[in-house]
Amino acid sequence: MRKQISNSQRLVIKVGSALVTNNGAGLSPEFIASLAHQMALLRGQGKQLLLVTSGAIAAGMQRLGWSSRPHSIHELQAAAAVGQMGLATAYESAFASHKINTAQVLLTHEDLADRTRYLNARSTLQALLELDVIPIINENDTVVTDEIKFGDNDTLGALVANLIEADALIILTDQQGLYSADPRNNPDAVFIHEGRADDRQYEAMAGGAGTGISKGGMITKIKAAQRAARSGAHTLIASGRETDVLPRLSNGEILGTLLYATSTPLAARKQWLADHLQLAGTVQLDSGAIAALQIGKSLLPIGVVQVVGDFARGAAVACRDAEGNEVARGLINYSSSEARRIAGHGSEEIEQLLGYVDEEVLIHRDNLILI
Repeated sequence: MRKQISNSQRLVIKVGSALVTNNGAGLSPEFIASLAHQMALLRGQGKQLLLVTSGAIAAGMQRLGWSSRPHSIHELQAAAAVGQMGLATAYESAFASHKINTAQVLLTHEDLADRTRYLNARSTLQALLELDVIPIINENDTVVTDEIKFGDNDTLGALVANLIEADALIILTDQQGLYSADPRNNPDAVFIHEGRADDRQYEAMAGGAGTGISKGGMITKIKAAQRAARSGAHTLIASGRETDVLPRLSNGEILGTLLYATSTPLAARKQWLADHLQLAGTVQLDSGAIAALQIGKSLLPIGVVQVVGDFARGAAVACRDAEGNEVARGLINYSSSEARRIAGHGSEEIEQLLGYVDEEVLIHRDNLILI
């Protein structure tokens, strides 16, 4: 399976705050220079590269003299605004020494949740790659709010991998990879060299959150691997402190934890739908509707037990069973108020209940994905 990484031609590389800022001490010119050097070597092998970087908030904290990460969203935004300037300048300078052009791309979830903006972001990244420019991508922390934030850049890395159909996502962190338990507390912890990205046992192994500087932790990396696998991208989690880790991985050396994709990549539109982090509402389904969805049918209003939330026509909603488990998600053909009025009724009754009929199905199978 390591050949999957060696043979990858389009890579998304994600680096965490602990590496970029030397555990919060401020931007690390040594790490950034080393990263640029390693990526230049991969570029020399003909690979297309995108860099997803954390570090803006941590860099801003250092410039502002803050020793701990603030909780106020406005203070986080201010720190990001201060830190982003230095972060972009440091990357530009490091890559310029290898005669490589870079571009700063700042994203929020709304950029990817809106279909038009999603396609625009995809086209821009594709154009940059064709121009031999390395996109340097970060969450737009200066304007982000609780409603639109990705929450961590591991998730952002996976979304970017899906967006541009990357072959692999490489997550560089301050850990060697995934263990069966926390090696700091359990001497019997076993290192996981590779496994399936969809193997749910790894979530239990990953445990808690990240450090005071980083936002995520190993659990966000496991979930990122699961998400990236939906578009066929493999994920490799490795230590960014290893000397020349990227070229060594590209040469097939066994470093870190490889979580490989096994499922058939989703169609582009369904991949976009799967990548929605926030859903506008919920429709609870009866067992008959769930069974119909599982054999490729559309969702009819007669199979809906309850509608929760306030949403417009065309919104992305979750389809849940009686226990609240998400079984599917899709783009709904009616608003929440309309959906409540036709829920539990046959399609032939829609016109009588609403005075008109737009679609005979609540969610068409082409706009629906099983979870």
